[in-house]
Amino acid sequence: MFFYQQQIQNRRKKKRFLIAFLLILGFIVWQRDWCIYLYQQAKGGLDVAFNTRPLAEVLQDKNVPDSLKKRILYIQEIRKYAIDSLNLQDNPDVYQTLYDQQGKPLVHLLTVAERYKMEAKLFSFPLVSLFIGDFTYKGFFDSTLAVSEEKLWKNKGYDTEMGQAAAYSTLGWLPEPILSSMLYYSDGKLASLIIHEMTHGTVYVKNDHETSENLANFVGDYGAKRFLKYKYGSESDIYKKYVQGRIFRDKFIRHLNRGTLKLDSLYRNFKPNYSSKYKDSLKYALIEKIERSKDSIYAQLPNLPKYQFDKNNLPNNAYFVSFKTYNSKKNEFEIMFKDKFKGDFEAFLKYMKSKYNE
Repeated sequence: MFFYQQQIQNRRKKKRFLIAFLLILGFIVWQRDWCIYLYQQAKGGLDVAFNTRPLAEVLQDKNVPDSLKKRILYIQEIRKYAIDSLNLQDNPDVYQTLYDQQGKPLVHLLTVAERYKMEAKLFSFPLVSLFIGDFTYKGFFDSTLAVSEEKLWKNKGYDTEMGQAAAYSTLGWLPEPILSSMLYYSDGKLASLIIHEMTHGTVYVKNDHETSENLANFVGDYGAKRFLKYKYGSESDIYKKYVQGRIFRDKFIRHLNRGTLKLDSLYRNFKPNYSSKYKDSLKYALIEKIERSKDSIYAQLPNLPKYQFDKNNLPNNAYFVSFKTYNSKKNEFEIMFKDKFKGDFEAFLKYMKSKYNE
């Protein structure tokens, strides 16, 4: 009797195992593309995790040029200032290691947009979206997989744009190394980038990627300006160059934001009987006009090289929605900071944390 019961239990275990195996296999077949993507992301993440070097080790390495060591120390200065003077989150796992990209992009970012809407395709990721929300881009460690996915969306009739990530960001959930490419950025750009990324680890707006990026952009620019003034002085060439660059950048942002609104208005007024060919002609005529008129911005700042317009390489909606993700609300934060908080950054940041951090 005992052996008979044991046989029944063993059969039940085998049956449960078989059912579980078939369910997992069925899920893999059903979500084949997602499984491949997640595997590649996990593989890329592990490569970063296991191939970073502690900064103390890098700084003692005689084979590392002194010029690059100075840039690492400069990043540490920025990080310390962001923590001590801007009250950004002190995460001990952020920018304490270095990852050598071997001259290659680490993460490729794919933005997908509707063809006749100023609207980005939102990407959801298992578990991540549950805690953080959806994203307006999809990242790839594998460039081949990125290109393949871009072709897929293009074939579906969407606009696409491929870019590269300037930093490796996990929103503070995992260790974030300094990327070797960062070491070649200018002082101002590097300060803005580091403070931008540290802002994500301090305040993140769940399910509103656009607000999160605009806030981080505002804090990054504001913090970089303060840091450069603190380190070099308001009369230094480095500080003046950054301020001059911000003047141009702000004009550029306003110009493209106006262009985005014009495109949005154009699409909303399309008639149902318009053919795709006709809609494309109106769309790209307006985009060409927006691009050509950049000349006026460059002309106001003679130190900048003349803008090179290329009619045969016009951007599409993916370019504009990507720009919008980072810049559409930046002016709103600037106005709020000046008017509501009277330039008190500590109060501004405290308010943002209480509003968005759960």
